[in-house]
Amino acid sequence: MRISPIIEVEELFKIYKNSDVMIFDVSNGKNATSKYETEHIEGAFFVDLNTQLADIKNDFAEGGRHPLPKIETFAKTLTDLGISKNKHIVLYDDKNSSNASARFWWMLKSVGHEKVQVLNGGLNQAKNKNFPLSSKKERAQTVSESYQIEKWNLPIIEISEVENVSLNPNYLVVDVRDKERYDGISEPIDLIAGHIPGAVNIPFIENLDQNGLFLNPIELRNKYKRYLEILKMKIL
Repeated sequence: MRISPIIEVEELFKIYKNSDVMIFDVSNGKNATSKYETEHIEGAFFVDLNTQLADIKNDFAEGGRHPLPKIETFAKTLTDLGISKNKHIVLYDDKNSSNASARFWWMLKSVGHEKVQVLNGGLNQAKNKNFPLSSKKERAQTVSESYQIEKWNLPIIEISEVENVSLNPNYLVVDVRDKERYDGISEPIDLIAGHIPGAVNIPFIENLDQNGLFLNPIELRNKYKRYLEILKMKIL
């Protein structure tokens, strides 16, 4: 049975104490760990984007800022987190679940994990709905079997390939950062401001409504149809 990629706070409240449910706080940025230790959803485990969901090199030219970890490393991470294939995983972050929790969702789906959902609105929505919070540092229980993974099943592309297709009218490269970063006006993280030549800007924040909740499927479908029209215009 397929489940929705999104779970509402009210739905999570009904199941969050079930033994097969595991909740993960994937908030990132400065002081993410200390913020988790101050306040998080009751029962949630912390996952570190930089050390557990990426393989960051000393030189960002080697794979970018957050390259995927090796598949065997990710398998060990899942095992260490106490995740087994029958677990129902719920992910959230402090950016309305539109940031690192979405990445973790993709990674789990790409290795074939079926029961994984992102909490709509993330930590902010949980707090707005008075979901039980905690400052207790949760520790994962060990699992008897290692999480077995063979490969990433969803498509990935290397930066060299992006460079080859970025100006090709048959492809559409999407930059989901804020418009000011795309335009090179502001750059708080990367060494060089601006964007990949030929890329269009679709800020991920535009996938959310004014309350920080994901737009409904119809709205999202119509939104991305407009960008497909841009691709058609490029081809013509």
